[in-house]
Amino acid sequence: MFLKYPYVPDRKVKAVVVDGRQMEIAYTLNSLGIKAIMTEKHNSLYEAISFHPDIILHNAGDGHIIIAPDVNKHFVDKLRDLNLDVKFGQTMLSRNYPGNIAYNVARLGDYAFHNLKYTDPILRKMLEEKGVKFIHVNQGYTKCNIAIVDEYSFITSDAGIFKTAVKKGFDCLLIEQGDIKLYGFEYGFIGGASGLIDKDVFCVAGDLRFHRNYMKIIDFLKYKNKEVLFLTSGEVKDIGSIIPLY
Repeated sequence: MFLKYPYVPDRKVKAVVVDGRQMEIAYTLNSLGIKAIMTEKHNSLYEAISFHPDIILHNAGDGHIIIAPDVNKHFVDKLRDLNLDVKFGQTMLSRNYPGNIAYNVARLGDYAFHNLKYTDPILRKMLEEKGVKFIHVNQGYTKCNIAIVDEYSFITSDAGIFKTAVKKGFDCLLIEQGDIKLYGFEYGFIGGASGLIDKDVFCVAGDLRFHRNYMKIIDFLKYKNKEVLFLTSGEVKDIGSIIPLY
């Protein structure tokens, strides 16, 4: 039932976590037969990311969820009602960087990218016990910045992440910053605007045709044999990722 590699699912997913404000996206996912579990506001975070799934939790695979210990209990209960094994991390979240990045780890398959100075120790221990190898990058909002395509491929606008990953043998596309909405900020990030909902289905919160690198992104995804699904019309939005649960 559960996914070994939740961020690169090997089949159509049955449930995902979505920003609790994104009702249109939840409706679209539900119409595809995918249950959308809506987050609830985390009052310690600034408004733009206060509902973002990739800030408050990490799906470690095999039904194991590591979540910030100060997350709303009602939301935790919603996850446990799905028979997920929800464990609290050690790190309490706070408003400002780097106090809000402990769970924002980008895991592809057996590799995970993060600023290792700030990774939650319980999350790191669990992933390492599963054989995951960590790769340090300076960018702490790592999952936000990495749109996972497969176990060895991703899209990012962060030049530092791109440089590190290419040196490690990953196949990556570097795009320009901008053209992704995040309330209160100049722009958001491609990883936070996307997610895989099937082995070969890459979904986006918005229409990539509004992005200046649209053709580069589409060509890269075609090269990786991915179908692209726009969940809403209009500009692309950073919604804190679409995170598969099972």
